[in-house]
Amino acid sequence: MLRMIDNRVKSAFDLELKERLVAINRVTKVTKGGRTFSFAAIVVVGNEDGIIGWGLGKAAEVTTAIAKAIDTAKKNLIKVSVYRGTIPHEQSAKFGGAEVLIKPASHGTGVKAGGAMRAVLESVGVTDVLAKSKGSSNPHNLVKATIMALSELRNPFMVAQNRGISVERVFHG
Repeated sequence: MLRMIDNRVKSAFDLELKERLVAINRVTKVTKGGRTFSFAAIVVVGNEDGIIGWGLGKAAEVTTAIAKAIDTAKKNLIKVSVYRGTIPHEQSAKFGGAEVLIKPASHGTGVKAGGAMRAVLESVGVTDVLAKSKGSSNPHNLVKATIMALSELRNPFMVAQNRGISVERVFHG
């Protein structure tokens, strides 16, 4: 079983994933000798074709924190259903104080989303979507809520197969 996990992780590193830095947070610890700074970086990786992952890295230097976050993100990959450059249906999700709502949009609309949500949606390969974040604007929770919403999307081909109808009829029927 361990070998199978190693193969999966190895194949995740073989994918051509693009990294996007979402946020860097500087934390200060006051000690007897003065202030000690450390950094937390949140990164989103994706192949812009339905695969996405996120990671959090903490270190004393920014570059080390980003490298750790990228390694973690490559271990947390999920497959997302993207249909004709948009999402198949409306979906919402909540994580902590952040709540997100994503809606499909017609071709040419673009990614109407802000900040952390935009990085996630562009990394997964969505080109046309309407998104709204409600509640907290904490980038950590926004990334997690957006990925949770994307992971709950149903594949239109599986829905059509289960219903015994064509994919076009699922959307226009």
